[in-house]
Amino acid sequence: MIRDDIKAALVTAMKGGEKETTGTIRLIQSAIKNRDIEARTGSAPADDDALVVEVLQKMVKQRRESIEMYEKGNRPELAAAEAAEVAVIERFLPRQMDAAETAAAIEAIKVELGASGMKDMGRVMAELKARHAANLDMSKASAAVKAALA
Repeated sequence: MIRDDIKAALVTAMKGGEKETTGTIRLIQSAIKNRDIEARTGSAPADDDALVVEVLQKMVKQRRESIEMYEKGNRPELAAAEAAEVAVIERFLPRQMDAAETAAAIEAIKVELGASGMKDMGRVMAELKARHAANLDMSKASAAVKAALA
């Protein structure tokens, strides 16, 4: 499980004296714990790894947005700190699908659902998310689905 990998990495980072890595992993654990608390009131995903991946993807997205803002604001030292956090967080994410794999998955779903135009985009996106949410950036996938259906 990804949670176990994160705990083991925290211990390793603490023993190695890696302050930045330790801090980032503690942020990850905090975000996961917050998500667990939220899940108590709603319906939790059946797969724990799916919950953790969702949290990690959200954290990466937030940091990428921050990097962009820092670079626009001429603050390279803050952008570098955020980039270092992204590198630590991405160690725990499953391998992401490349463009060719994404296109193949979209095409398979498109054929399976009989999707022919933009009116079917919602169905294709829903199925894509159900099957590949853990290893696919859905914002990039949206553009790929739009191109495939156009």
